[in-house]
Formats: sequence, C-alpha cells, structure tokens
Amino acid sequence: MTQNYKAVVVGVSAGGLEALCNLIPSLPEGFPVPVVVVQHRRANTDDFLSAHLHEQSQLRVKEADDKELVRPGTVYLAPGGYHLLMERDGTFALSLDERVNHSRPSVDVLFDSAADAYRDKLIGVVLTGSNSDGSRGLKHIKQCGGLAVVQDPARAEADCMPREAIKATPVDRILALEDIAPFLVQCCPVDETLNNYALATDG
Repeated sequence: MTQNYKAVVVGVSAGGLEALCNLIPSLPEGFPVPVVVVQHRRANTDDFLSAHLHEQSQLRVKEADDKELVRPGTVYLAPGGYHLLMERDGTFALSLDERVNHSRPSVDVLFDSAADAYRDKLIGVVLTGSNSDGSRGLKHIKQCGGLAVVQDPARAEADCMPREAIKATPVDRILALEDIAPFLVQCCPVDETLNNYALATDG
C-alpha cells in the first residue's frame, strides 16, 4: 500500500471534535507527512481545537498560516472563517473567497487544491459531517490518482458527508474511525529520523 505519499487531507464537520480526538492522537511520533484538516468552524473561533489536539497528540498541531511552508510530521487546521489551500510550491494560502457548500473553510476547496498540488501522492479522508462538503473534492483526488478513505457512515455521528463522498466516487477504503489512523500509518510508514530532524530544527 505504500506509494511515497506526501500529504494527508481530512474533512470533517458535525461530530468533528470526537472524531479528531480519536484520529489525530492515534498518529505516532515520526509520522512522515503533513496532515491538513478542515473542520467547519466559524470566523473568530478561538484556538481551543488546535491547542486541545496538540496536548493530546504526539505530533505538533497548529492552525495554518498564510504562506507557511508545509512541513512533515505536523497537523494543520484551517483557521475559522478562511478557506485553506495547498499550493504547488509547498506552502499554504488562506482565502476569504465566497463560501463553498455554505462553508468557509470548505473541505472541497482544500481537497481540490491539494489534489492539484500533490496528484497521486495525496490521501483524502472524509469523516463525520452533516452536508455534502468534501464529496466533490474527494472525487477530484481520485481523478488525480490519489487515495480516498471514508469513515463508515453507519458508525459516524453524522453520516451525510461520508455517504455523499461514497456516492460521488469509488473510494479505496471505508473504515471505522478507530481503523483510519492505523491504515494511514500503513500507507505512510513512520520515519524514525524525523524525530531527530524535528529536535534539531525546533531546538
């Protein structure tokens, strides 16, 4: 299953706190690619989510900044009220463009931009949520040769986003929430040297 993947993008909405508190802390230290998350949040939302996940996790968790270089072994969250895009030069872009699927940040916006930037080196993950955001973007990821993973809608707190994603495109895996992190590690084996790199660069 390993294919030298370069990034994981995750979309989640209703039920997202519980889902992310399961997924992100289950990723091991040394996970070798960035994980970029859109959780539907309103503008001016505080940083509780990123701070809470950071405390619970073995990886660094932070909100993405405009023009920031995307680094491996880090979990990035879209700031509330901004679309988050991944650029081909390896940086993030934040946008105040119109809402997509009634949402800003939008999962589709992240997924579409990441698919264009990473092509077949991208894994897209759709988790619990109560609208169709992410279905179009996951389809684009598949069209670009990437891997599509969806939480089992029968076991999701809100099944609409997973069901719509499965309807939109053939997906590679439909998994229980607790099985997603182990599958991602299978796809992206832990790089033990990343820990030393992080210590050397973060001081």
